[in-house]
Amino acid sequence: MTALQDKVAIVSGAGRGTGRALALKLAAAGARVVVNDVSEAPAAEVVQAIRDAGGDAALCVGDITAGDFGDRFVAKALETFGGLDIVINNASYVWPAMIDDMTDEQFIAMVDVNMTAPFRILRAAGRFFKSEVARAAPYQRKVVNVSSVLAVSGGPTVVNYGAAKAGLNGITYALAREWGPLRINVNGVGLGLIDTRLGTLGNANSALIAIGDRKIKFAIPQERQQNYIQRTALGRSGTPEEAAGAIYLLCLPEADYITGEVILVSGGQLR
Repeated sequence: MTALQDKVAIVSGAGRGTGRALALKLAAAGARVVVNDVSEAPAAEVVQAIRDAGGDAALCVGDITAGDFGDRFVAKALETFGGLDIVINNASYVWPAMIDDMTDEQFIAMVDVNMTAPFRILRAAGRFFKSEVARAAPYQRKVVNVSSVLAVSGGPTVVNYGAAKAGLNGITYALAREWGPLRINVNGVGLGLIDTRLGTLGNANSALIAIGDRKIKFAIPQERQQNYIQRTALGRSGTPEEAAGAIYLLCLPEADYITGEVILVSGGQLR
C-alpha cells in the first residue's frame, strides 16, 4: 500500500508546471487523479503519463472560471472514481499592471480565477463531503489551496493578484473552521518564485498565455526575478517538483493535525 492508495484527487491547472508535477506525484502515491487544464493537449499528456506508469487518471478539460465548472469537476471525480478525498486549487495566472493603468477587467479577472473559481469548486465538494457516504469514511480528507507569497509581501504591478490570493487565504482559514468537524484539513501553500510559466525565468518576452480571446504577457521581468532570488535565503528559484512536494506533504495522513495554515514555500524569501 502506498501513502494515498485509492484516494481520489482533483487538481486544477494540472497540465503544466506545479500542477503537473503534483498530479504525477499523487498518482505515484496511489491516488486516482482527475486532471484539469484549460488546454486539452497538456492535460491529456499528464493523464497518459499517469496511466503509462500504472496509475489511474481522468481528464476534465475546462476554464475553471466558467460558472458550472466547479460542479462539473467534482462530478467527474464522483462519476469516474466514486468519491473525492483531495481537492487542490492550483490553476492561476497573473495579469500585471501598475494600479493607475490597471483596468476593472484586470482586477476582476484575478478575483475570478483566484477566489471565485476555488470557492465554486469547494462549494461543490462540500455537498459531497457532507453526505452520509463521505461522513462514514475512517480517514480525513484534504484541501490545499495554492496561494502566493505576494498575498503576504505584496509587490508592484500585482495589486489584483496579491489581493485575490489574500482572499484565497481567507477562504482557507474560514473553511478550516467550518470543515474541521467533518474531518477535513484545509490548508494553503504560498508559493514564491517557482520556475514555471507563471514565474518564467529566461526570456520574459516569450511568456504569453491565452485566456479566452486575450493574449496576456505575464512573465516576471528578469530584473525583478533576480531581485526575488537575491532576497531568498536559499538564493535560487524553486522547481515545480519542490512546490508540488510541499503541497503533497499536506495531503498525507501525517498532516492530519495541520489545518488552517498557509505555509510559505518561497526559499525563505521573507527571511
